[in-house]
Amino acid sequence: MMKASLKGKYDADKTTGVGSLSFNAGDLKLRATMTDATVVAGPTLNGLSLALEKPGSFIIEYNVPKKDVRFQFMNRVMIAEKPLSLTYIHSRLDNRTIVDASLAIDPANKLSANHMVGTKNCKLKYTYVHGGMATFEPSYDLAKDTWDFAVSRRFYGDDVVKATYQTSSKLLGMEWSRSSKSTGSFKVCASVNLVDEVKTPKLTAETTWNLDI
Repeated sequence: MMKASLKGKYDADKTTGVGSLSFNAGDLKLRATMTDATVVAGPTLNGLSLALEKPGSFIIEYNVPKKDVRFQFMNRVMIAEKPLSLTYIHSRLDNRTIVDASLAIDPANKLSANHMVGTKNCKLKYTYVHGGMATFEPSYDLAKDTWDFAVSRRFYGDDVVKATYQTSSKLLGMEWSRSSKSTGSFKVCASVNLVDEVKTPKLTAETTWNLDI
């Protein structure tokens, strides 16, 4: 079965669109992704990428116009009977490697770390889920020596309201999202920089449609 998705995003500066088409080949999934730059002035190769994926194991993605290959490998091991999820991401053109680790202490508590190899960029995050409905996520950026905070609450099963605050940029954000496997999802975001004298909120809207072909 082939699956298609279409994503549209609108903000005050520009409106963009992204489409993807994928189908399963046994344990593997083949996917082609294109942006509005691929078709508006074209057809062209701008914004086109091709990917080969084995869910939960690896993703190999080729950016056609940049001639860049991105490798992503996933694995899970047990540490003291706790699942540790590991993700290794390498971009050949940028020569950049990122390692992401997530340790589930129990269903309500999780520790995560994200590190760019060869740099001081490292972020630590603690996630606590209260009653399966509310989530608290403080995170610490070692390179910037700053904290970020996020609090989210689920309503009616599919709706989530989330508030975020970045101490480094003094950016306060609010987000409302709804996700459905059958009909797609949407997200509406508002953010304001508390440092600006004129605190005008920046609004963005994003929606995704999923289709089975």
